[in-house]
Amino acid sequence: MAANQGDAEAQNNLGVMYAKGQGVPQDYTEAARWYRKAADQGHAVPQFNLGGLYEKGHGVTQDYVEAARWLRKAADQGYAAAQNNLGFLYDKGQGVPQDYAEAAKWYRKAADQGDAAAKRNLDVLNRRGQGGPGLV
Repeated sequence: MAANQGDAEAQNNLGVMYAKGQGVPQDYTEAARWYRKAADQGHAVPQFNLGGLYEKGHGVTQDYVEAARWLRKAADQGYAAAQNNLGFLYDKGQGVPQDYAEAAKWYRKAADQGDAAAKRNLDVLNRRGQGGPGLV
């Protein structure tokens, strides 16, 4: 009921339920619909969730440019998981130009918040010699 009344947290939660098939049949299209309603209100978590659907092509046409757009919105709000995923897109050149310095920047922001995946990704980038000076 709260989701239908525009409550962004409830909309995101409903999206999660559809994405995971918890209490409702799994339906990524419905998940995307609810995430978008909450994401359009400027909330980082549903923006991250929606970006992930675009990245994987679940419920929406796979579109790395759109994934990067939504992940950047969440990353700019300081959401560590989005910062890590955005760094990964820069690392691989998916939806954005490949840019190791930009990847390192986003990995570092997430790693500085304690995100373990970002720490690993930054380490891998540095071991490949692509992390840039002073990032080890």
